[in-house]
Formats: sequence, C-alpha cells, structure tokens
Amino acid sequence: MVQIIKDKDELKTFLKAAGCKLVVVEFSAKWCGPCKRIYPLIRAMSLQYGNVMFANVDVDDSKELAQEYHINSVPTFQMFKQTQKHLEEFKSMSRRIHLGGKYSCVDS
Repeated sequence: MVQIIKDKDELKTFLKAAGCKLVVVEFSAKWCGPCKRIYPLIRAMSLQYGNVMFANVDVDDSKELAQEYHINSVPTFQMFKQTQKHLEEFKSMSRRIHLGGKYSCVDS
C-alpha cells in the first residue's frame, strides 16, 4: 500500500510509525506524466516488499513539504530510516531498486 501524505504532521507520524523500516517517499504531481507511469510500479513494490513502507506526496498539495525537502522536479524519491532522511535521493527509477538486505532492521 502507498500512503498518501498531505502535510508535515502526516509525514512525521508515518515516519515514526515505520520504526526501523525503510521508507520510500515519492514526491509527485497530478499533472506529471512520468509520475503517472511509475505509480503502478511503486504500488507493486509496496505489495512485494513488506519490510519497506511507501508514501506519496503531491508537491502541489503539499508545498511546505516540497520546499522543506528541496524538491525541484518530479518524480523525486527520497528514502528515510528511523524518521531521518537517510539514503540517496533519486529522480528516476530507470533501473529496479533492490530494497532488501542492507536496509533491513530488527526492532528491539
């Protein structure tokens, strides 16, 4: 499942609920053709990788988040772990992303 995030508080709550799971946040827009084309892949990955949480932020509906995370093009993907922006940012998914192994964790 891909969680729709509308504001800073929702993102904070979502990241906190993820615990030590990897979180992939897609910043997109309704008018963005590439965003529409990539969404089915993101949704499929959210079902395949139960140890990863996925979220979507519409930059037009959430301008504050777009500014805070310096989003200047869409789609942009950012990864978080334990509520912190943690890993590299990427602008496309031209290659499949492996989301297991090194990003796994164990809650204590």
